[in-house]
Amino acid sequence: MKIAVINGTEKHGVTYRLKELFLDGLRDAADITEFYLPKDCPSFCSGCTNCIKKNESLCRDAAFVQKIDRAMRDADLLVFTSPTYVFHATGAMKSLLDHFAYHWMPHRPAGELFGKRALIITQSLGAGETSAAKDIRDSLAWWGVPYIRTVACKLLGDIVWDRLPEKRRRALTAAVQKAARHFRAIDYTKPARTTLAVKVKFYAARMLQASLGKANPDYTGYVYWKANGWLDRARPWKRQPSAS
Repeated sequence: MKIAVINGTEKHGVTYRLKELFLDGLRDAADITEFYLPKDCPSFCSGCTNCIKKNESLCRDAAFVQKIDRAMRDADLLVFTSPTYVFHATGAMKSLLDHFAYHWMPHRPAGELFGKRALIITQSLGAGETSAAKDIRDSLAWWGVPYIRTVACKLLGDIVWDRLPEKRRRALTAAVQKAARHFRAIDYTKPARTTLAVKVKFYAARMLQASLGKANPDYTGYVYWKANGWLDRARPWKRQPSAS
């Protein structure tokens, strides 16, 4: 089992502690690759759109982005973590997700991400953890990831783990350990079932690409979809690797 973990902060705070407690339940059975933001992707997306209109290798930050991309494609389980900053995920996490605009369904989704499973871990002092998780969930869903679970925690106390009330620490620990047991019990030799929501997004994007291809047969997205056979009878949830 391979796990790719993308941490929305380099701080070793409460979110880090929750993530570590989750991974503790899987370490003996998993090969874990971790990334910490912004260290592992330090620049903001410039909005050049080269990744969408031309090729993701032309991104000025491709050396960082493609390393994370490869890890996600190879993983059986994706784990995204972020504390809540003003009711949203961290700026570093948002910046990374912006870099993956080319993976959104209307552009060039990666066939390997269909069938993946993902966990999002967020926490807030008192509110906003669900909207922070939604920032990440939106991207995952539009990448084609069908199985997304969330552990969204309220601290209801100090922002330092060791100063939290013991009862609250036990509750938070129980929540991530329950998630670890859940994901450990999954048979990763079988892809996650593709949901209706993913299929609706796919077929809407398929219609868009077919239309764009009629207007311009050399359009990057159309060429990509055609090469994958998705404009014909092939479907990404049938575990066919994406064309490059």
